Amino acid sequence: MATSLTSFTDEARIALDTMTGRATGLFAPALRLGVTGLSRAGKTVFISSLVHNMVHGGRLPLFEAQRSGRIARAFLEPQPDDAVPRFQYEDHVAALVKDREWPDSTRAISELRLTIEYESASGWGRLFSRGRLSVDIVDYPGEWLLDLPLLGKSYEEFSADAFEMAELPVRAQLSREWRALSEAVDPAAEADETTARTLADALTAYLRACKLDERALSTLPPGRFLMPGDLEGSPALTFAPLPRLQGRRARSGSLHAMMERRYEAYKTHVVKPFFREHITRLDRQIVLIDAMQAMNAGPGAMADLERALTEILGCFRQGHGNLLTDLFSRRIDRILVAATKADHLHHEAHDRLQAIVRRLADRAIKRANFSGAEVEVLAMAAVRATREGSVEQGGETLPVIIGTPLKGETIGDETFDGKTETAIFPGDLPARIDSVFEESKEASDTPGPEVRFVRFRPPRLERTTEGLTLSLPHIRLDRALQFLVGDHLA
Repeated sequence: MATSLTSFTDEARIALDTMTGRATGLFAPALRLGVTGLSRAGKTVFISSLVHNMVHGGRLPLFEAQRSGRIARAFLEPQPDDAVPRFQYEDHVAALVKDREWPDSTRAISELRLTIEYESASGWGRLFSRGRLSVDIVDYPGEWLLDLPLLGKSYEEFSADAFEMAELPVRAQLSREWRALSEAVDPAAEADETTARTLADALTAYLRACKLDERALSTLPPGRFLMPGDLEGSPALTFAPLPRLQGRRARSGSLHAMMERRYEAYKTHVVKPFFREHITRLDRQIVLIDAMQAMNAGPGAMADLERALTEILGCFRQGHGNLLTDLFSRRIDRILVAATKADHLHHEAHDRLQAIVRRLADRAIKRANFSGAEVEVLAMAAVRATREGSVEQGGETLPVIIGTPLKGETIGDETFDGKTETAIFPGDLPARIDSVFEESKEASDTPGPEVRFVRFRPPRLERTTEGLTLSLPHIRLDRALQFLVGDHLA
């Protein structure tokens, strides 16, 4: 799918960039790791915890190079791309460790270079290897990634898809105002800036409503409407789908012609540069998803999450190249799909969560006709905010999680103050995994939660007897590291 997203000129520029990067890599080996996810999946927390644990020698027993003592040190270096904002690691760690607050979520692309000095696992490797690997971590919003399929769609196809999705039961109420405004305009009428702005604002309001926790919908293009940055108010972000012209052709100067021109400008000036300059340069990728939030919001949200994951997988240039093709084009050969916030469930439910994510990924892979890359799934928590325990209730022992709920979180009639630690029974996931997906065909407009959980503050870090602060606790971050970079440290 990714090949159809570019022109011959784009491919030539990608090849030139790749050859330049390969030449540099001969003297300074580097691995580009893409980190993305959908809203509130925890991208910022994942990167902060990964770097913190590497730099501070965290507990990573399943990360072989760390466990065997082959890593001499890991440290931050200036990133290679001067035009890309730096991931503000120090600020995010300060929020987690000192303030015990979750850092702000990803709003734009950013980058960080983590360099690892290590000893090869083999004597032959120790003889020839430089023992140094730079991991360039590229953080970008998943909403931007979901714009990439637009590169292969005409304005008419984009409009038809948008209205079809808006009429789904889980979206119909949220999109009602935007659809009503759209149906009231004549696409063949004279172009009018006020009409364009009204429709674009209504579309943005609908997409924002889809993103709320109680809905937790994931497929929300155009993504920059939710994160406009310095493009806010520009013509490239002032368009919206329009109803079909019913066999008529759009005349020059019509509302339809203006919307189509701005849609094409959005693809040319916003979407395509992002794909060419960032996505095509990745070697490895992790996709973070908040599967529990989707399950909480109901089966319609799970179906939407599957649709989003399908489109994400379809946009990557995946697979293994050869010595010749790798000189001109990078391929993503490993993708990790990770369900975050596993610390919101007792460990007895982790296997079930992982099975749900595996089924979700398998279905998305099949729908995307995806092949060539190794895909793994994982239930994890980049920062573990809870610990486990048990309570006696009515003669029954219940597994619970213990932590400090965020201020304003509620359970029944109790509202938490953000300071009090409490034990919570989080419920359980469906015993029959297939039910999560079978019910998506009958998604209703009113979400029907399966599991409810509250959000917790980051943990208070332990200190050694010497007064040193330990690294951020986690669940299976070491497994993620082993899959994503372990083979490059062999």
